[in-house]
Amino acid sequence: MSFSQVIGQSAVKQQLAELLQHNRLSHALLFLGKEGSGALPLALAFAQYVVCEKANPKKVVAAGPSLFGEPEVDSTQPAVGTHHSPLTTDSCGVCSACLKAQQFVHPDIHYSYPTVTKKAGEKPIATDFITEWREFIKLNPYGNLFDWIEMIKEKENSQGKITARECDEIIKKLSLKSFESEYKILVMWMPEELDKEGNKLLKIIEEPPPNTLFILVAENEELVLPTILSRCQLVKVPALDNSDIEEALISRNKTEPAIARQVAGVSEGNYREALQLVQHAEEDWLVLLREWLNAILKGGPVAQTKWVEEVSRLGREKQKQFLRYFNHQLELAIHYRIRGEALNIGEKEKDFAVRLNKFAGIEQQEAIIEELDRASYYIERNAHGKMLFHALTIKLYHIIQDKVVFLME
Repeated sequence: MSFSQVIGQSAVKQQLAELLQHNRLSHALLFLGKEGSGALPLALAFAQYVVCEKANPKKVVAAGPSLFGEPEVDSTQPAVGTHHSPLTTDSCGVCSACLKAQQFVHPDIHYSYPTVTKKAGEKPIATDFITEWREFIKLNPYGNLFDWIEMIKEKENSQGKITARECDEIIKKLSLKSFESEYKILVMWMPEELDKEGNKLLKIIEEPPPNTLFILVAENEELVLPTILSRCQLVKVPALDNSDIEEALISRNKTEPAIARQVAGVSEGNYREALQLVQHAEEDWLVLLREWLNAILKGGPVAQTKWVEEVSRLGREKQKQFLRYFNHQLELAIHYRIRGEALNIGEKEKDFAVRLNKFAGIEQQEAIIEELDRASYYIERNAHGKMLFHALTIKLYHIIQDKVVFLME
């Protein structure tokens, strides 16, 4: 994967290129970015950039006089100690190293990621799942841990983990000499899933073999072992701009421009979420939302119970998308209240914003947003859908009708 294949993030790409070109590359980098921001694609692209034969030619040590005359000098290779051309800001994509890196088979780029136990007593390692991993990052480079575990699990409630045995394998691999490139590289995705056995890696991270590069890719800094975090140079990956998501949906996913614009505004810089929303773009969330609010405000317990039964059958991902949609509508209503006609939104969104503003003030709307965020959090952690939406319906009723603002954690 090359930098050109990564959505947006031009500033981070430039930063990474300069680290290598100006010889400021730390032996351990931590790419920190929220889900869907592209931290993993950036790490994969950077690994390819490092091994690229044109962007980073392997240094040739002069051998001195020879019995068979002076050694031939390859004019395409820079002299020892020279810097890279400032124009080389991406891998070439055509050299032998790039072709192997694009297929994720380069012998000097190793991958580590959470795995699941398929049989009682086994201790899985990353290479047990390498075929699935290559397929996953080719088809879904912006996927999250849930997507990956769903792909490889054989039983329900499987938990992803980077095992102690995997740490031993990493130490063994990185202790060997590189095969083809100047660098040996480890790309570790989701180091948050390392338990205390991750401390096994401390020595090799702190005192790595020559030309060894660790690239860790995390979503939550607080869940990374502090002992590992302190030994890494941080590369912050921001959320994607709406314009970058919109353009990517149109050019890569062949999404209709109108839908791409709407989805980009709701996705909050998360390209994975944007793809999920596009899949269900034909779902009329607005109708479902109107039914819910009518049940809360006018229908009474019978209508509310019927609606909860309906929404509980949607499944976890759709429930999260519906709550995200409601949140977006509330944010639009707040912006419309402040900016009025100056806010550039569609007629449907404008009409709904006006209606929302009639029955709920800003305090109530902000309280509802907090409750929706909390509900999404619990859905991600397998909360019972029917019970959750029953409780949420009651809370929204009191927020709207009784002007109660829930501030409880």
